[in-house]
Amino acid sequence: MSDPAPLLPDELVAALECLLFVSGEPVPLTELSRATGRDSETIACALHVLRSRLEERGSGLQLLHIAGGWQLSTRPEHAEAIGRLLTRDSHKLSRAALETLAIIAYRQPITAPEIEAVRGVSVSGVLRTLLDRRLIQEAGRKETVGRPVLYRTTPDFLHYFGLSDLSQLPPLGDETPAEPVPAEAVTDGRVPDGEACTGLQEDTTGQIG
Repeated sequence: MSDPAPLLPDELVAALECLLFVSGEPVPLTELSRATGRDSETIACALHVLRSRLEERGSGLQLLHIAGGWQLSTRPEHAEAIGRLLTRDSHKLSRAALETLAIIAYRQPITAPEIEAVRGVSVSGVLRTLLDRRLIQEAGRKETVGRPVLYRTTPDFLHYFGLSDLSQLPPLGDETPAEPVPAEAVTDGRVPDGEACTGLQEDTTGQIG
């Protein structure tokens, strides 16, 4: 298959919107670059344009960077209306599942006996549910008696809770919050500010701001 033809700036922004619209999960910057045939820096700047345009026109959609990729998402102020349209009870996690998932998220990698020591009840059924939902995964075995399985969270966990990475987990008690991850546009796939896109602005229609 031949490489895709280079897209003009406005066409690129529109193409990115289409790609993110049809995707059911966050799309990494590298995949967007491969699909459009443009370099990562250009894609990052085009994402900045797309996010700005969504905000300027008061769109019900927003552009989020979660779970290592980019995704179009509905705005939280419309959650009530969306909730009335969609029935999601069957997809909600039980209290037991949420408690177990929280323990894993903050103490990972962790074994089932260690989780049970915190919760005080068996978690075998809950772990199976979380594994089936792909919110956790096995992460090897602990070098101790019986070599129990270790569990850790997955990218689907980040996606489910709308997190970019684990540093965004709220702090426990009086612990000091983790330092935020630097927003470096090209190296980690985050959208740069407008000044970083001045080169693209000069080459296009001057609508980046």
